[in-house]
Amino acid sequence: MADMGRHGMAMAMAPAAAGGAGRRKRYMHMTFYWGKNSEILFTGWPGASGGMYALALAAVFALAVLLEFLGSPRVQESSSLGSRRRRATTAAVHAVRVGLAYLLMLALMSFNVSVLLAAVAGHAAGFLAFRAGLCGGGYKKGELAPAACC
Repeated sequence: MADMGRHGMAMAMAPAAAGGAGRRKRYMHMTFYWGKNSEILFTGWPGASGGMYALALAAVFALAVLLEFLGSPRVQESSSLGSRRRRATTAAVHAVRVGLAYLLMLALMSFNVSVLLAAVAGHAAGFLAFRAGLCGGGYKKGELAPAACC
């Protein structure tokens, strides 16, 4: 009977020992840092690869540009007038915009300075293209632009 008790004890301890041995400790930065070895949005991505890091920065830039497009007067005016269908479209566009804004915020929480700079550059490029009138649809003189997050 004593043998059975030890067997039960070994079985109870085995999963805890096995689970802790294979995992590596991860450190999450809580201050801004420079460097390509980071995790942005997903565990292990982009990792230590310079190419994947560049792809991650391009994705952050594109996401910021897309957010500025979705907040542009052209998109807001085309979907805000009229019927229930247009109001539903406006609500859907707003929901997508807010969801993408939260995703961008989570990417910025990697505390990587390059990610921050890519996001700011994307917002600036998107503002120039879609809100300042480079691609049409800019604000009229004296009209205030709405806040980017609301």
